[in-house]
Amino acid sequence: MIARRRSPILLGLAGLVVLAVLAGAAGLAFLFLRGAPPAAVGLNSASPAASAPAPSGGTVPIATGPVATGPAPTPGAGGLDGTWTVDTTIGSFSDFSSSFVGYRVNETFADNRANTAVGRTPVVSGTLVLADTRITSVEITADLTRLQSDDNRRDGRLRDQAIETNTFPQATFRLSTPIDLGVVPVDGATITATAIGELTLHGVTRTVTVPIEARLSGDLVTVTGSITIQFSDYSIQRPTSFLVLSIEDRGVMELQLHFRRG
Repeated sequence: MIARRRSPILLGLAGLVVLAVLAGAAGLAFLFLRGAPPAAVGLNSASPAASAPAPSGGTVPIATGPVATGPAPTPGAGGLDGTWTVDTTIGSFSDFSSSFVGYRVNETFADNRANTAVGRTPVVSGTLVLADTRITSVEITADLTRLQSDDNRRDGRLRDQAIETNTFPQATFRLSTPIDLGVVPVDGATITATAIGELTLHGVTRTVTVPIEARLSGDLVTVTGSITIQFSDYSIQRPTSFLVLSIEDRGVMELQLHFRRG
């Protein structure tokens, strides 16, 4: 019998199919086999001490606040009054114990959550003003061009897609309503409150309500908080990627800030 010769076109198509299958498998592995994302913000993980290795017993000690230096201010009327400034020298960005602003977005495949993408920037500046039991002013600016996630390809896409950091390099928050804490902050105590203000993101300004937690520890005040952001509210188009078929139409903006007075 005479063996039939296979068409070069068919062989080429078969090769493309194999490559597509391999690429798809690699993409699925990338999505579903990644490590756990960084934990969401919270006061118990806001301290450099919170990221210390577990002792031999396997239990990680829970921190109660940032490591403070210097004497604690004296609580009472006027004892903590003044301007407090974001201090980026506290903690380390490598273990997310420093000040940062960032995002959490669910990446999806076939409408199923495949991975939680987390990106954060340590380049943050700002102030809050405390007067007795009230926070009368808060102004925060984050440099979004310094956002870092676990994949630099994702970071690169955000420069000209989604939040388009090449065009809109900063996000800002300005408090519009004073926050009444009810009591003068006491060293070590946790205070919960709501910050209402103007968030500017992707060139769009919206009024937002951000639940926050704060704790005074020596000469530092640590504030954490997060809020869900609908992309359409800020004219953000969802990015495209050959590795991710889709992402949800919303994400979480989170912040962790260490303030020092003066």
